[in-house]
Amino acid sequence: MATVGRMKLGSQGMEVSLQGLGCMSMSAFYGPPKPESDMISLIHHAIQSGVTFLDTSDIYGPHTNEVLLGKALKVVREKVELATKFGVRAGDGKVEICGDPGYVRVACEGSLKRLDIDCIDLYYQHRIESEEKVVTFPRRTSLDLPRFQPENLQQNQTIFDKVNELATKKGCTPSQLALAWLHHQGNDVCPIPGTTKIENFNQNIGALSVKLTQEEMVELESLADSVKGGRYVEDKSTWKYSDTPPLSFCKAAQ
Repeated sequence: MATVGRMKLGSQGMEVSLQGLGCMSMSAFYGPPKPESDMISLIHHAIQSGVTFLDTSDIYGPHTNEVLLGKALKVVREKVELATKFGVRAGDGKVEICGDPGYVRVACEGSLKRLDIDCIDLYYQHRIESEEKVVTFPRRTSLDLPRFQPENLQQNQTIFDKVNELATKKGCTPSQLALAWLHHQGNDVCPIPGTTKIENFNQNIGALSVKLTQEEMVELESLADSVKGGRYVEDKSTWKYSDTPPLSFCKAAQ
C-alpha cells in the first residue's frame, strides 16, 4: 500500500493526510445505511493506514453519519483531523441552503453534540462549491441527472471510454486515475473520496502512486472540458448563485 504523506491545508497551519476519507455513503444516499460495526472498522483501518482526514456533514443521514463518526473516534480522536459541514437544512419535504450566522451557531452546537467532541478541526459551508469539474461516469442511464440523460450520455460515455483507455495504459483503475488527476492539481488539493469497503479504500490509496505526465494532464483536462450536462438538476448551490449577507445582518446575528 502506498505511503500516505502529509500536507498543509489552508493558510492557518492545519496539517492533514494527503488524501482524506469521505464518510457520506456510510450512512446515506447510496442505499441503506451500512452496518455500524463494519463502518467503524473501515474508519479505524483508514486511520491506521495514514488517512487521518475524515469528512462528514450534518445532512448525511441526516445527523446519523456524525453520530457514527462520534462512536468511531471515541478512542482515536487525537489521531484525526475531523471536518464537518453545515448549510443544507431539510424539513417538510424541502431542502434549503442556509448560512446566516444564527443558523451556523445552532448547527455547530448540534454537530459537536452528535460527534461527542469539544472542537471541530474544519467547519465549513456545504454545497457552496468552488469547483465545476467534478465528474463521475457510472454506467447507469436511469439517474435523473443531466449528465446521464440521452442527449448527453453518448458523449459522456465516449469520454469515459477514453479515460478507461488511459487508465489501462497507466496500469491503474479509472478511479485511481481520477484521484491522481486531482493530486496533480497542486500541493494545496486534498481529495476526500468516499467508500464503504476496505478493498476500495485500499485501491483509492493506490492513486498516490500514479504519476501523470504533462501530456496526460492536458489530455484529461480536455476530456473534462468536453463533459456535457450539469452535475445536478438546476443546481443553485454553487458559488455562482451564492451571496454574502450584508455586514449589518451578520453583526445583528452575533
